[in-house]
Amino acid sequence: MLKDLKQSTRQRFVSMAFDYPDPEDEATIVENEGGIDRQTAQKLVSLAVKIRGIKEHGLVEGASTRLLIYAAALLRQGVPPKTAARTAITLPLTDDDRLQETMNDLIDDLF
Repeated sequence: MLKDLKQSTRQRFVSMAFDYPDPEDEATIVENEGGIDRQTAQKLVSLAVKIRGIKEHGLVEGASTRLLIYAAALLRQGVPPKTAARTAITLPLTDDDRLQETMNDLIDDLF
């Protein structure tokens, strides 16, 4: 069971906010870490941004940079783009058929 900390306890800690890198920086990360070309890295980041936009519609977690790097690694090994994106991004994020269909539509639009 999780319980919120009392205000007096919370004041003893430093708080930091984290967010995704801006798209250009994230594309550079995916390009370098995933070993793929810039254009493909930008497509993966564009996909992630769109998936993060549907987070409010039932998706618990958005597409992380780590998942984009996994997809890039599959692409580098010759896996077709749609298969790589579905395998490394869509399937790890949700078991919900409707959300998977929505993400697969986004993948079809980009690749």
